[in-house]
Amino acid sequence: MDVFADIANQPVVAAPATAKRLEKLGIRRRFDFVLHLPLRYEDETHLYTIADAPYGQAVLVEGEVIASEVQFKPRRQLLVQIEDRTGTLNLRFIHFYPSQQKQLAKGRRVRALGEIKRGYHGDEIIHPKIREVIEGDALADHLTPIYPTVNGLTQPVLRRLIAAELKVQDLADTLPVEERRRLDLVDFADAVRLLHSPTPEYSAKDLTNPALPAWQRLKFDELLAQQLSMRLAYRARRKGRALPLVGSGALRRRLAEALPFALTGAQSRVLAEIDADLARTHPMHRLLQGDVGSGKTIVAAMAALSAIEAGHQVALMAPTEILAEQHYLKLSGWLSPLGVEVVWLSGSLKKKQKTEAMARIADGSARLAVGTHALFQDDVAFASLGLAIVDEQHRFGVGQRLALKDKGGEAQAHQLMMSATPIPRTLAMSFYADLDVSVIDELPPGRTPIVTKLINANRRDEVVEFVRRTVAEGRQVYWVCPLIEESEALELQTAVDTHAQLAEDLPELKVGLVHGRLKPAEKAEVMAAFARNELQLLVATTVIEVGVDVPNASLMVIEHAERMGLAQLHQLRGRVGRGAARSSCVLLFETPLSEIAKARLKVIYENTDGFEIARQDLLIRGPGEFLGARQSGVPMLRFANLEEDLALLEEARALAPQMLKEHPGLAEAHLTRWLAGREHFLEA
Repeated sequence: MDVFADIANQPVVAAPATAKRLEKLGIRRRFDFVLHLPLRYEDETHLYTIADAPYGQAVLVEGEVIASEVQFKPRRQLLVQIEDRTGTLNLRFIHFYPSQQKQLAKGRRVRALGEIKRGYHGDEIIHPKIREVIEGDALADHLTPIYPTVNGLTQPVLRRLIAAELKVQDLADTLPVEERRRLDLVDFADAVRLLHSPTPEYSAKDLTNPALPAWQRLKFDELLAQQLSMRLAYRARRKGRALPLVGSGALRRRLAEALPFALTGAQSRVLAEIDADLARTHPMHRLLQGDVGSGKTIVAAMAALSAIEAGHQVALMAPTEILAEQHYLKLSGWLSPLGVEVVWLSGSLKKKQKTEAMARIADGSARLAVGTHALFQDDVAFASLGLAIVDEQHRFGVGQRLALKDKGGEAQAHQLMMSATPIPRTLAMSFYADLDVSVIDELPPGRTPIVTKLINANRRDEVVEFVRRTVAEGRQVYWVCPLIEESEALELQTAVDTHAQLAEDLPELKVGLVHGRLKPAEKAEVMAAFARNELQLLVATTVIEVGVDVPNASLMVIEHAERMGLAQLHQLRGRVGRGAARSSCVLLFETPLSEIAKARLKVIYENTDGFEIARQDLLIRGPGEFLGARQSGVPMLRFANLEEDLALLEEARALAPQMLKEHPGLAEAHLTRWLAGREHFLEA
């Protein structure tokens, strides 16, 4: 297949403007044309008489133009009437060109393709596809594919380019024959040719059915390519060299004795899994999942102490300053009494502070560095980085995660990624197949269930009274707003205005305000005052989404909850219920609600389990948005659907290691076909 592989991977040859448009469609090499499959189809193989043409579907009719005129009331439009032996039909064009007027002049014979609807002046097709009929014109012998495209790239041009490649590209099968038969999958070449150029026995509806054998084959191949790539990435990582990090356990024991709580069984289990990885000479690449409040930070601290006891440094990176700061304060409180120096590094530090922190990291005196993306900048050098911890890892790009890991020098740093956004099983099997995954599947004792209430924003006064009663009981309250300043487009209540209004409505309370545009020191001071109970009510934007831990806060009010995603709502709700008091989360919403907003609010109201919420979120949004496709570094699926195609995913997952072992040549050919040019996805 070498010669054909060369053809497949040759770059597209086209005029610069066309090449640019093709690149927007993901078509960079010649074989990409083969995998650029139709969105839908038009049937120009069957001609209906006007009287027999059905409603509710695209139909092809033919007739002679008996009237054609431009009307100006109620708006400028071209009205055309055609006639065949069975009746007449109106064609209406709201947007048209002089060339179309000429094509549709009285006496011309044309074919019109479109959906017939009942109009004010009789049956009509609005903006039909028109073709002039020349004597002896035969009907098409295949359905017409309609491809995804961009402005300036027409369907005829795309069809011509794709048809040309289908003639020269090697479509030989890359699946072992016995496996293809066992799975009852059609041949790859047959599947591709059918989808690009279907014969008339297939209806347009048949061809968009995901259960069609041709689609099943393409979906399986795509899933298999993904699984093969993940397996190879996993193998590559296990070949890397890392320093084994085994500590004496002395610092850990001292920390455990100082804590006011004991680790849960789930925390102890995942820590043992992490310890086993750290003891190996190849780099750990583990994802630590845990629902909001499950105690991931203490597990990370214990893992960090193993690296520190072994004589190496640890870096903990978080996506926002407020979350990184929360980690810094908590970890400093735990580790500084043990004699472990913890430094803070962020882009907002003054030059002198940043220089001092970088010097402490470079000479090794700082054993733990906590910060934002500032940690992986080129001028930050570690004396001996042994472990990189990345919190909310899905919010970082691939390059950012790699840059931190590579700070370990010749020996790669072990990598522990943490996420409070639980990943549904199907996503874990697909997009995280190359990771070792640990799950903290129980909450610490003493966490009280949170009562969720959906309240229309027109009952805001009642919610303000609820805040007053909660504070009177000695508790504290969060009030979250989505925006900092007024936005005419969204017309959302702003945090600044809300703070002023609540201070006026509740004069007996001390009301604080925190948002992303405050300086880090100001944010830290407000949060510290809230933690000390010097503020009873904290008005905030979603900067408090993750990391904030105030056990005395028992009420969360979220404005415009209908505008927020499920993961964000679940994270915000998790800021309360951290103490023994009964806790509530009030979701204020504005009407009317969109269908998606209704679905989200129903899910968050009915569920407190983060994994079930994540599963429902995946159903509502799809994997691309759920993962943050642009940040994930994972090749996203174009054809397969993780919920619908779970059986295919499981088969692909089982076949991938077998192919790599028994049919390495076919595995390589399969990856070349599906992922050539995207090998960087495998490095994440």
